[in-house]
Amino acid sequence: MLRRRIRINAEGKELYRFINGLHSEGVACFGQYCRSDVFYGEIYRRDLKKVRRLAEECGVQLKEAEYRSLMKFLSGYRHRYGIALGVAAAFLGCIYFSQTVVTIEIQGNERISSDSVMSALSELDIRRGSRIGDLDLHYCENELEIMMDDIAWAGIRRTGNRIVVQIKETVEKPEMVHERIPCNIVAAKAAQITSVTVHKGMAMHKAGDFVPEGALLISGIKQTDTGRMTLHHAAGEITGIYEETAVFTEKYRPLRYVPTGRVGKERRLRLFSVDIPLFFGGNDYENCERDSRLKSFRIMGKELPVGIVTDTITETALTDDTLTDEEMDKMLMEKMYLYEKNFLSGCKIIKRDVKREKNEDSMTFITSYKLEGSICRQKEIFIK
Repeated sequence: MLRRRIRINAEGKELYRFINGLHSEGVACFGQYCRSDVFYGEIYRRDLKKVRRLAEECGVQLKEAEYRSLMKFLSGYRHRYGIALGVAAAFLGCIYFSQTVVTIEIQGNERISSDSVMSALSELDIRRGSRIGDLDLHYCENELEIMMDDIAWAGIRRTGNRIVVQIKETVEKPEMVHERIPCNIVAAKAAQITSVTVHKGMAMHKAGDFVPEGALLISGIKQTDTGRMTLHHAAGEITGIYEETAVFTEKYRPLRYVPTGRVGKERRLRLFSVDIPLFFGGNDYENCERDSRLKSFRIMGKELPVGIVTDTITETALTDDTLTDEEMDKMLMEKMYLYEKNFLSGCKIIKRDVKREKNEDSMTFITSYKLEGSICRQKEIFIK
């Protein structure tokens, strides 16, 4: 039942006058009947005032009860404007998101990073928040293939408010190794040989030999039994134990930015690519470090392009405070760790000796390494 109906019963001396008044007033009355001098019927809610007035004029006792209906249920919430606004916002949101790009999914990429593809799509106006009706997906497919040389084929399709980009990468050309150029393998460092593996050429040393830097390890020149000389591209792998020295220095009074202890937070509502501030004013820090974290909203496990960005702002000040020996050791150890990670990752560190030297201005680590690794270096054979 959508329309609101009232069940009534009336009794009194002028009952028939009341009934005739209902008919003359044009009140729609359903299922009416009389029993034991009591009149029963059903009327619409809108006619209740008329019926009450007639009952008072006729001196009739009126009883009423309303049926359950959808309109009665909704009328209980007619003054709750927040619910109405929420329903309206949800309805408008459904309409908006159905015509807007919410998710972009990239499939088929292995060598090409998703960020690179997203950047190219952004130039074609395919991004979160773009209006789907404004996108020419067939045109964007062709343009994406032209913009990125590593893409051989691209297909873009729409699934609801989701854009699926399928790509096929080009086949990389195999690296051309100049194996026909005659060359020798020489020692890149002075070392004691630990292993010898020869693929092409003739080994000039064996495991256990000590060789100086530049010594011939694998020769690309061979002599046949008849005395004829032939040239080859020497290839192989020779490892050895060698020594290296690295120097790390740090000043006692370096110019650096350090935290002052003042920390603030700023929150912003991210709607696609637009950030709406949720704070008033701002910080008065002259120098600061900012750490941003995004917490996206989720519905049924799917991440939405809407979330809260929280910026943690730490005030810093430029200082040249004197560092303690413990702080100096820590900073120099970090430098040494980064050096080993970046430059010695392909070697085995057998031994490490660190010698500390201090003066009034700085501290120095002189680190002596004993390493085991490849000592091969190609050297072309020039023929006159």
